Amino acid sequence: MSKAARERSARERLAEQRKREQARQRQRRLLAIVLGAVVAVAAVVAVTVVVLDQRGKRDQKAVAYTGPQAPLTREADGSIVMAKPGVTKPVLEIFEDFQCPACKHFEETTGKTVKQLAAEGKVKVVYRPFHLFGQQPDPIKSNSLRSAAAALCVPPDKWLSYHDALFKFQPVEGKKGFAPDDLVAWGKDVGVTDPNFDKCVTEQQKKSQVESMTKYALDDRKVTGTPTVFLDGRKLENEIASGDALRQAIEAAGGSGR
Repeated sequence: MSKAARERSARERLAEQRKREQARQRQRRLLAIVLGAVVAVAAVVAVTVVVLDQRGKRDQKAVAYTGPQAPLTREADGSIVMAKPGVTKPVLEIFEDFQCPACKHFEETTGKTVKQLAAEGKVKVVYRPFHLFGQQPDPIKSNSLRSAAAALCVPPDKWLSYHDALFKFQPVEGKKGFAPDDLVAWGKDVGVTDPNFDKCVTEQQKKSQVESMTKYALDDRKVTGTPTVFLDGRKLENEIASGDALRQAIEAAGGSGR
C-alpha cells in the first residue's frame, strides 16, 4: 500500500471515530434530556399529590351538631346517655363500631330520628361504642380501637358532634385511617378544649375502658355484629331499617318517656 493510500485510510478511520463519538454525544444529550423530563414530571406529580392530600385533609373538617337532641351524660362504664330530664323509658341501646360501614349507614338513615325522638322526650338513648373488630387484621383492627378510644376522650356535651364526625370520615374498609392527628383535629373542630385531650387520644388512654365495653357487648349482651340495637332489652331487626320504622317501634313501646 502506498504512503498516500495509508494516509487516506488513516483519515477515514479518524473520520469514522469522530462520527461514532459525535453519535455517542448526541445519545448522551438525548438521554440527559429524557431523564430531565422524567424527573420534572415526577416532581410535578409529587407536588400535585401533596397538594391534593393537604387539600383533602383541609376538607375533612368536623362541624358541631346543631340539630335537635336531649342532654348527654357519660356513665361510669363509658356509655353515653341522651335523654331529657326524667325520661327513663323506653330505653334504646345502640351498640356500634366507628369502623363499621353498616353503622355508618344506620346513622345516615336513622341517626336523625334517634336524636329527634330523644329531644321529644320519647326515648332514653344509650350509645355503647365498642371494639368489634378486635380479631380482624390491621388496619381494620387498629382503626376500630383508635376511634373508640378517642370518642371516650371527648366530653359528653361535644360527644354527639364527634360521634357524627367519626362516621362521616370513616375510612374505607381495609384502608388505614383515623390517624391520631385527625382524631385530635376533629375534636378541636367541634369545640373540645380540654388540655388533656390531645394526650388522651394519642396515647390511647381510654384503651382499657374500650376493652371493658367490648367485653360487655360481646360476652354479657352476646352482640355478634353492628349495629345492634335493643329496645327495652329486645333486639330490633327490621325496625332499624329506617327512621319511620324505628319511630313506630318506640311509640308502640309506650314512648311517653316517663
